[in-house]
Amino acid sequence: MSPAGRPGPRTEAELIHASVHGLRDVHPEMSAATTFSARQALAAGLACAGLAIGLALAPTWALIGLNAVAGAIYAAAFCHAVRWFQVMVERPGLVAVSDEEARSAPDASLPVYTVLVAAYREANVIADTIRGLEALDYPADRLEIRLLLEADDRETIEAARATPHGSSVRIVEVPPAAPRTKPRACNYGLRLTGGELVTIYDAEDRPEPLQLRRAAIALGRLGPEVACLQARLQYHNVHDNYITRSFSAEYATWFDCMLPALAAMGGPIPLGGTSMHIRRQVLEAVGAWDPHNVTEDADLGVRLHRLGYRTQVLDSVTLEEANGDFVNWIRQRSRWYKGHLQTWLVHTRQPVRLWRELGPSAFVGFNLVVGASPVLAVLNPLFWLLSGLWFAGHPGLVQTLFPGPVYYPAMACLVGGNFLTVYRTLVGVRVAGHSELAMTALLLPLYWLMMSVAAIRAMVHLLVKPSHWDKTAHGLSGRPAPDAWPPPRS
Repeated sequence: MSPAGRPGPRTEAELIHASVHGLRDVHPEMSAATTFSARQALAAGLACAGLAIGLALAPTWALIGLNAVAGAIYAAAFCHAVRWFQVMVERPGLVAVSDEEARSAPDASLPVYTVLVAAYREANVIADTIRGLEALDYPADRLEIRLLLEADDRETIEAARATPHGSSVRIVEVPPAAPRTKPRACNYGLRLTGGELVTIYDAEDRPEPLQLRRAAIALGRLGPEVACLQARLQYHNVHDNYITRSFSAEYATWFDCMLPALAAMGGPIPLGGTSMHIRRQVLEAVGAWDPHNVTEDADLGVRLHRLGYRTQVLDSVTLEEANGDFVNWIRQRSRWYKGHLQTWLVHTRQPVRLWRELGPSAFVGFNLVVGASPVLAVLNPLFWLLSGLWFAGHPGLVQTLFPGPVYYPAMACLVGGNFLTVYRTLVGVRVAGHSELAMTALLLPLYWLMMSVAAIRAMVHLLVKPSHWDKTAHGLSGRPAPDAWPPPRS
């Protein structure tokens, strides 16, 4: 029996199998263990063959056709972004639990809470991780914190053991298995715990101390259809450099404005990889995390929506360390883009079923938010270059490839889309209380170029090593994580 009294894996071999193959056993069609389905591979092959034939027989018309298709995707993304912005500025409400209500809830009324922290090669920050977890305001006898550390990562294990911690914190050595990913470790840890509610934190996280109480109370009063609450994420080292400022502006806009608007629009929510609070019964029913998907959070959010559950945004903050190193940032962002492509490929294997489960509006939104974003990030530099050539000298080749019906919608998307993205970020940083990042929002095109580099890398890695987890190094900031809450403004 599992810790919660349900039948579950009993031997080490069964635990390892469940952590790797659990989703594929329950919902094989939703597993990213196979990157392309047979139909998708056939469709991709036919599209490439058709393009090759077109380029050989009529290259100009083939390129015009490609521009028209790309323009249509840009136009759809722009229209969706306009609607999204309209909902965003209406400031849809968050799920809120006041400090007084959170603190006054009797300990006996609170459910047992499982906190999973998967860490690998984090010896330099694991002590701070434990101190941050120990600061959580939740009754110790109803809290099970599990540090999921790879069995061969002796340095992190020894650093964790050397750090004083209470009875709620236990170190779990995760045995080696492929793929070596965070979701595989979380699946392993999940089956060794029994909390009614489950959340994940990353090694560098500093959750607001009342966050578990807020989530438990909120989920207790919300209907069973709301299976998950995503807390807001912010960075504590905003002003380290241009990258951290841009990253912070992006996160502020996403978690404070865009994600609540997406929830209000009824679309599937790509969860963050941390601070998502979910009912265990639902998590197990949907197959838990996909160990082969490198953005298991986004995939889980879509899967929850497809299977009839909903996610809302919790008014509570977790502080993280913004990645300020260029190479480290590219590795992290390319993993995110690769995972979004994996998620899109998985959920579009049966497009008719997906349309039926999501509904027309959410279906379109999913394809544009999850599927089109990395693709457009790859295409952006090409069209920026063509636009620059056109404005510089009006070369005939560019004019040939962009006849009027293609040129004018494309130019409208270029101007309108870029303006909307910058303006949306200006609104987002103001709402999040970071108006000092307004100038950073105006300099976002440099940040977009970094995104394009990451997206190109993601496309390559999707083909050659789809489930490889690019490790993000933590503890690189010159600003230590805050010990007090609320943290001082940097």
